[in-house]
Amino acid sequence: MTDASMTDAAPKTLKIDFVSDVVCPWCVVGLGGLETALETLKTEGIAADIAFQPFELNPQMAPEGENVGEHIARKYGSTPEQSAANRAMIRERAADVGFDMRMGPDSRIWNTFDAHRLLHWAHETAPEKQKALKQALFAAHFTENRNITDAGVLTEAAQVAGLDRAEAGEVLASGRYAQAVRAAEDLWRSRGISSVPAVVVEGKYLISGGQPAEAFEQALRQIASEA
Repeated sequence: MTDASMTDAAPKTLKIDFVSDVVCPWCVVGLGGLETALETLKTEGIAADIAFQPFELNPQMAPEGENVGEHIARKYGSTPEQSAANRAMIRERAADVGFDMRMGPDSRIWNTFDAHRLLHWAHETAPEKQKALKQALFAAHFTENRNITDAGVLTEAAQVAGLDRAEAGEVLASGRYAQAVRAAEDLWRSRGISSVPAVVVEGKYLISGGQPAEAFEQALRQIASEA
């Protein structure tokens, strides 16, 4: 299908599940690429309804977190030099999509379960603000290097996203949505998702990894022509 024929067709809104973690740098890159692609595809009548789904890279992470360099070395066997080179590459890719990535050798990685509970709450109560919360959490972790297990940091992110800070605090204090998040994580793992970002379109098409905008644009255009 050509660009012209898609433009003449009825507008198409694709359902996208963006499976990701708040401490996943490639998820930042992937979301930026996806949003850039969707902005371009607007002219062809292609839009998307995005829901952010939970995935924990480190579900057993202790409350005090871990130094990111030590974590990468332990988990992947990377040397300090390899980690530094990888951070530089990710920082460049993030800058390409307008995100200020400031992770360094002394940064920490955190448990993200409470962040996912807040994201679930946002989707349940104000789905139009879920993306803003996701972006605020990315900024808190990757740009500001803040402790995203801290209730104050999390509720501030909710406020930045236009959500009610007091209610966010109640969600965190009560343990609300814990079972729902666990069930969602189990669901996506049962569907074969083992790494993120995983962009699932219309429940059946998978686009994996922090792809550039051009890759998302090509894939979504093809899916829209078939869906």
